[in-house]
Amino acid sequence: MDYWKHKTVVVTGGSQGLGRAIAQAFAHAGARLVLAALPDPQLPASTAALQATGAEVLGVPTDITRPADVEQLVEQTHQHFGPIDVLVNCAGRSARGHVLETTPEQFQQLLDLNFLALVRCTRAFSADLLATRGHLINIGSLAAKSASRHLGAYAASKFPVAAYSQQLRLELNSQGLHVLLVCPGPLARPDAGQRYDAQTSDLPAAARQPGGGVRLKGLPPEKLAAAILQACQRRQPELILPRRARLLFAIAQLAPTLGDWILTRMTR
Repeated sequence: MDYWKHKTVVVTGGSQGLGRAIAQAFAHAGARLVLAALPDPQLPASTAALQATGAEVLGVPTDITRPADVEQLVEQTHQHFGPIDVLVNCAGRSARGHVLETTPEQFQQLLDLNFLALVRCTRAFSADLLATRGHLINIGSLAAKSASRHLGAYAASKFPVAAYSQQLRLELNSQGLHVLLVCPGPLARPDAGQRYDAQTSDLPAAARQPGGGVRLKGLPPEKLAAAILQACQRRQPELILPRRARLLFAIAQLAPTLGDWILTRMTR
């Protein structure tokens, strides 16, 4: 993994969950890390844990929905490491709820975090990434390709990530920027089935499960992180896991009614 040695990687949402697993994978490969996450105890703890492995790591408290925080993130990153080679837009949040009972304000909140903040961070580091012919990694979801029941505003906040990533590829690939859209299924988590209790009291029991009850085995974050690094080295445009989900997406485009039927059957 010498490819990543001494490269500088910024990971939003890097203090926990998938973001931390991605940061660990890059650190293990010899990269220098900037963890951007909300200012809570998990950020210094994750930063210290990675530093203890010998990695060069900077933790920057950042609310990516605030432009001033993103500007500070760029400034501190440049002061500490200089231009970056990789930006991982991983910060985000899921949700549960009946779609008609989800308010415009709730849609706005998720769009701000899951999409508009991603755009903000991408623009802030775009000059670096173009100069280094680097990698932009946008973490979407299977819900960025196909909606599902009882996800509230989540799918609508992730669909734009796929469109934005494609536009970036079409416009900037010729300038050397590699854009990777990552669309994973539900991740294996210790709190799976409990995270959404407060949001699912009036929803089917399946809505409490990862992915809103989709019949897929939880994907270990470490396995996904390793696949992301490999996909970047190959400069792939997309990484969809599990791979068989690509067939569903193709069917849904060609025959939406059949696609909806299959998706319903795949959900508990």
